[in-house]
Amino acid sequence: MKLRQQTRARLVPQIHLRGAALAIGMLATLALAVSTRAQEAAPTQNQSQPPATAMASPSSQGPVRITLDDAIQLALKHNHNLLAAQTTIQQDESLETQANLRPNPTLFTDWEYLPLGSPPDQNSRLYPPGEPLSQYLHDNTEADLGLSYLFERGKKRQHRLQAAKDVTSQARSVVADNERTLTFNVASLFFDVELAESTLDLATKDVKSFQQTTDISEITYKAGGMSEDDFLKIELQLLQYQSDFEQASMAKDQALDDLRNMLGYEAVPADYDVAGAFEYQPVKANMEDLQMKALASRPDLRAAQQGVTAATSQWELQKADGKVDVTGQANYSHVNGINAATVYVSVPLPIFNRNQGNIAQARYAITQSQEQQKATTDQVLTDVHDAYMGLKENERIIVLYQTKYLEVADKDRDISEFAYKHGAASLLDFLDAERTYRATQLAYRQALASYLTALEQLREAVGTRNLP
Repeated sequence: MKLRQQTRARLVPQIHLRGAALAIGMLATLALAVSTRAQEAAPTQNQSQPPATAMASPSSQGPVRITLDDAIQLALKHNHNLLAAQTTIQQDESLETQANLRPNPTLFTDWEYLPLGSPPDQNSRLYPPGEPLSQYLHDNTEADLGLSYLFERGKKRQHRLQAAKDVTSQARSVVADNERTLTFNVASLFFDVELAESTLDLATKDVKSFQQTTDISEITYKAGGMSEDDFLKIELQLLQYQSDFEQASMAKDQALDDLRNMLGYEAVPADYDVAGAFEYQPVKANMEDLQMKALASRPDLRAAQQGVTAATSQWELQKADGKVDVTGQANYSHVNGINAATVYVSVPLPIFNRNQGNIAQARYAITQSQEQQKATTDQVLTDVHDAYMGLKENERIIVLYQTKYLEVADKDRDISEFAYKHGAASLLDFLDAERTYRATQLAYRQALASYLTALEQLREAVGTRNLP
């Protein structure tokens, strides 16, 4: 009896010690849960800040923050590849000036039979007394002065000018198509930055939250309320969160650099950032309306249509070149003391060369351009269809996350945490629920970025950012 009392006396302090450790762990876990929920209830970085204006003034505080529209406008003004493409318009306009020029007249002169060596003897019969040399030049040499001009027939100059103008119009549409592609590329990189920023924000919260869990677990472990194996599992999980944070930070820096390169390296400062809502934007237009709008808006289709017009102008020009030109020439001649005027007219005889080869080639080029226009039309309709279907597929995934699975992952984590705190679930179950919640949040953010990119792809396919 006395032995049992001594044994019970030794066990009571140990039981009290373990109970205290468990109580400390429970209180700490409860404090962590309250702190974590408060952080999650706080708005995210994109939601808490108002949309930024394009470029902050030099005296403003903090880094420059740009929206998607700002980024697109900066790229259209500063992207070097686009600026290089825009010079083709000026080049073609210069060719318009050249095509409208008339032929230059030709001025020619000659003076023949000039004496070489010493003058003849003064007593020569060629030289009467007085002015022997001047008399010789007047009576025995020949001088000519003439002017010729090529008279173009068939309205060649007008056809050259029209052909050059049609090429310039097509170049403008090609440059506009380059702007369309650049806009999509800028938007895609912008969403990459937003995805990296959202992922970094999630990783920051995860690290802070799990760091608190680790600190509390360490206190519980030292108090004897947790095994060393469980504590080491928690520390290893913290390493994963820290690695995710570093990778997200690096991904954002790289995404900002890629976007800056697309905008023009000097267009924004090194410490710039993006601003805007990283959220779901529904589109209600139907595919048929979008296809009709694309047929009216796509600059590459307009360029293909203008290609047919340009090919027709080239055909008209080649037919005009088949018309023979007339060369007119007027001469003044002084021959052996006689003044005379001569008029020449020369016309090539179009017996063999009537430019028939170039005319035939230009006619086939029209057919080629027409087929290319049809192919571009088909491509436009296909692009809109594919982009629309891709958008709807991404939209269904977003709706699944927003209407069900985000809430399911959140509830699963809460239930696992509650069960773990009350001893009804193991640590592994709790950590697995944490990983599932984090994976679901990351997958949702990636799906959101994919949806926004699909939306920009639809805008690119339609050829306008203002969707009906």
